[in-house]
Amino acid sequence: MAKFELKLPKMGESVAEATVTNWLKEVGDTIELDEPVVEIATDKVDSEVPSEVSGTLVEKFYEADDVVKVGETLAIIEIDGEDAPSESNSEPEQESSETNQQQNEEPKSNEVEEAEAMVNKAMEAASKPSISNSEDRFYSPLVKNIAQQEGISQEELDTVNGTGLEGRVTKDDILAYVEERKSGKKPETKQPVQPKTESKPAAQTQAAPVSVNGGDEIIEMSRMGKMIAKHMVASVQTSAHVQSFIEVDVTAIVKWRERVKNEFQKREGEKLTFTPIFMEAVAKAIRDFPMINISVDGDRVIKRKNINLGMAAALPDGNLIVPVIRNADQLNLVGMAKAVNDLANRARNGKLKPDDTQGGTYTVTNVGTFGSIMGTPIINQPQVGILALGAIRKVPAVIETPEGDFIGIRHKMFLSHSYDHRVVNGALGGQFVQRVAQYLEDWDSDRQV
Repeated sequence: MAKFELKLPKMGESVAEATVTNWLKEVGDTIELDEPVVEIATDKVDSEVPSEVSGTLVEKFYEADDVVKVGETLAIIEIDGEDAPSESNSEPEQESSETNQQQNEEPKSNEVEEAEAMVNKAMEAASKPSISNSEDRFYSPLVKNIAQQEGISQEELDTVNGTGLEGRVTKDDILAYVEERKSGKKPETKQPVQPKTESKPAAQTQAAPVSVNGGDEIIEMSRMGKMIAKHMVASVQTSAHVQSFIEVDVTAIVKWRERVKNEFQKREGEKLTFTPIFMEAVAKAIRDFPMINISVDGDRVIKRKNINLGMAAALPDGNLIVPVIRNADQLNLVGMAKAVNDLANRARNGKLKPDDTQGGTYTVTNVGTFGSIMGTPIINQPQVGILALGAIRKVPAVIETPEGDFIGIRHKMFLSHSYDHRVVNGALGGQFVQRVAQYLEDWDSDRQV
């Protein structure tokens, strides 16, 4: 019987490993196609790894709390049935067919023809080069199958442009490549990535020893807490963090939301919070300043095509997670509100999937939820910027009117923009957060939703 290697799939450009938390199947258990086999956890989300085949679990290579690298084999699944008839079954049929053909000159039976076709197909597939996942690319079984059938080598497949998540090659990508290849055109390919020279990490200062007294309580950090700590330290060591702050008058937004929120919830079945309003303004500002929507890869800058906004959300255990709203600039306010509420609810209930936290290009965090008026957030790598939303407060302010200036009560908040000074200078960082503020202050009080 054939054996299938269940490997840890690629879960995002910044995720290189995961921790096994719980096996859902034991050796000897039967597994159905797409049935979860093992639970894993990264610094971003807990998830399940499903099986790509039906069969029986025959071997496990890791136990709970073991750390697994992306692409490593988690377990072996023995596939039910055989891809081709065994020699003992096919040969008698072929011999019988040949005997009958010699004696009676009758055509082969359909069963024999099918058996021979399957054998030939298996031999042909075996003679073709095998396709596997590359170091930085994951290929689905369907894409591998098409590549093998069309005689596409591993090296050639690695150059095919992918339009899927994280640049994955989809069925449409490989079929389009094959079509162009057959028509004689030179298919558009992905430029090979030049090997990066890794710079030596900066010398780290040895942490001072901590004394423990008799009455002190020692609390072990959670697995996710350790991963988040490591991720935060790595971000500070990678990016040159700089902040710009701006105060925004959101009185018009506060009054407008208070007027429409009940009608909105009755009609849409969703709460209208301030978050989708702010996310909409951020998405518009990124469209105006696309060089905020980038990543750094060594000496190269990668300008992202899609605007995928990360939204920091609190988990029940107190940790934060950053689910992603994809193509945020293409959503209207109703769509943005639904996306925000859906991700926030699933984060609180532990129902997020790995794809929900991948592919973010810019992050927004609401520190005002905890009463902070401003913050200096750490950039979520490999992004180059993050915006902190402060608490909305009633404050006395100077109001300018054609009749003169006067003091009034206004709703105001601070926006804190942290950005990577390696690639985002002060002018761009300041102009971007200023544009967000302009979109918020120019809010149309008569807007319909």
